[in-house]
Amino acid sequence: MRRLTILILSILSTYFSYSQINEIGVFLGGSNFIGDVGATNYIAPNAPTLGVLYKWNASERHSWRASILYSDLIAEDIKSDDPRRQERDYYFNSNLLEISAGLEFTFMDFDLHSGETAYTPYLYSGLTATKFDNYYFPNGLQVSENTSSWTVGIPMVAGFKVSVINSFVLGIEIGARYTFTDEMDGSLPSKPENQQYRFGNINNNDWYVFSGITLTYTFGENPCYCVK
Repeated sequence: MRRLTILILSILSTYFSYSQINEIGVFLGGSNFIGDVGATNYIAPNAPTLGVLYKWNASERHSWRASILYSDLIAEDIKSDDPRRQERDYYFNSNLLEISAGLEFTFMDFDLHSGETAYTPYLYSGLTATKFDNYYFPNGLQVSENTSSWTVGIPMVAGFKVSVINSFVLGIEIGARYTFTDEMDGSLPSKPENQQYRFGNINNNDWYVFSGITLTYTFGENPCYCVK
């Protein structure tokens, strides 16, 4: 039993020492909202988004990924194709903080130590925890409730990345987030006394989309994904 324990610990030590590589970097891009206020275009960034991300490359085909992103979230009825929204003319501008973790899968082997340029499309999904401001629309104007809420969501991200000089990886990605709330646009006020101002489709939850680029720096031991 003791020998088996030592063997298992030795294998785990070898794996974590030599079979991984790390990436840390930034996300720069924009956001747009899809809900009961504003345009319903799926990809139409209209506010800046900044963040940091970390990846642990478990193999040439998948990575565990975590990120923290901050963004303004803006929606304007006047920019909608719906005449009813244009006539209503609601507008909101709020803050959003997202914490996300999940799995990134690449369609091609992404070997950062082959000595050649590596590139591949990829998909990412997992879970998000999103903090947003609460507000409502008395007389058609955005009024803060001076509170904030958290919601859980599912990110659905597609992108393309390529290794560049000096251990950097450059990526471009578009990611929609489906949330489990209808409160992000103020259509469902959080305080009971403001419920009279609710509006929109209560059967549809809110979405938001991040579009932008990632730049990460790789570090750590060179991985060995082969089985000897």
